[in-house]
Amino acid sequence: MMRTVEPPPASPGTAPAPTGWRAIPSGIWALGFVSMLMDISSEMIHALLPIYMVTVLGASVLSVGIIEGIAQATASIAKVFSGALSDRLGKRKLLTALGYGLAALTKPIFPLASTLDWLVGARFVDRIGKGIRSAPRDALIADITPAPLRGAAFGLRQALDTAGAFLGPLLAIGLMWLTASHFQTVFWIAVIPAFLSIGVLLLFVQEPNRPDSTPRTRTPLSRRELARLSSTYWWIIGIGSIFTLARFSEAFLILRAQSIGLAPMWAPAVLVVMALAFSFSAYPAGALSDRVSRVTVLSVGLALLLAADLTLAFVPGLEGLIVGVVLWGLHMGFTQGLFAALIADNAPAELRGTAFGMFHLLTGLALLLASIVAGALWDLVGYQGTFLTGAIFAAATLLGLLLLHQRLHQG
Repeated sequence: MMRTVEPPPASPGTAPAPTGWRAIPSGIWALGFVSMLMDISSEMIHALLPIYMVTVLGASVLSVGIIEGIAQATASIAKVFSGALSDRLGKRKLLTALGYGLAALTKPIFPLASTLDWLVGARFVDRIGKGIRSAPRDALIADITPAPLRGAAFGLRQALDTAGAFLGPLLAIGLMWLTASHFQTVFWIAVIPAFLSIGVLLLFVQEPNRPDSTPRTRTPLSRRELARLSSTYWWIIGIGSIFTLARFSEAFLILRAQSIGLAPMWAPAVLVVMALAFSFSAYPAGALSDRVSRVTVLSVGLALLLAADLTLAFVPGLEGLIVGVVLWGLHMGFTQGLFAALIADNAPAELRGTAFGMFHLLTGLALLLASIVAGALWDLVGYQGTFLTGAIFAAATLLGLLLLHQRLHQG
């Protein structure tokens, strides 16, 4: 059962303990800036990639959906093994650095690629890097952060990460204007922040020592160890997977902008608007979840996604696009860090990497299916079919959250 944890009172004559964002450990801030720099690099590329594939290389929308889905699923499969390995080795920073380093090394492939095969390969390897780093990084955040601050810590990391998600497209827009829409130049400049992120990680993130009382799990993915993950944890996994079916790749937001006639140079503005809403809502939503039920905050996020899908499906023109994209960004802020905090709340410390890895694996497979279905529906019946299907899955997830809420309050 979830409950608010109150900080101990300050002793007489001592300074009060810091509260709010000031109480969050410095390692969380450093990991946030690592994520921000890598996201600036990635979003400078990914904000332009769907249009580059469709207009320059002649790919279909369905192929974009398949490529995006395979890329995300590849990352998710890697996450379960890297998370389990971090539990076995007790070295979360090492695997986090390996994942970010591999992603940075793949960035030069994007400007060098001359065919769709090269881009698919680069996207594939880049996502392997993401898969290697994500579960150990999330487990490292949980290891560093006191339990009463987990929602705020995951929210802060997500907010800084998402700041990169709107700075990257802004830079892409400016550079596309300066270079007369020369995609390769933008892709080359995107290499720089990727390597800066590695420096911040190596210099400013310290892995805490594991207490002697924390056992090291030798076979994290064995049936016996997985059985130690509670039934509540598996409920969260199931709900997260249904939720992921509702929130296919953001590439479809860019394609929705193109469908109303937005010029390629301005297409990254879609991600800027979405990421601004995401970034500004992630920390407040996470901090709020430390004081009230996380499920309640998640339910608000699902309602926002439902509203976003219906707006993007039925409200025409630029106004409908802007409102829908803002709602989409707000739903991300109210859900992404919250699922991570729920996993941390409901997994043993020695199995956190495995728990995050399983979550990322199953939701990633759901994202593969969601992106393929979204692309197929778009090609067959248009964008309305894509967003209406997302709304149906969002409504189903809300029902699952209601059942989880009852379960937590009966536990």
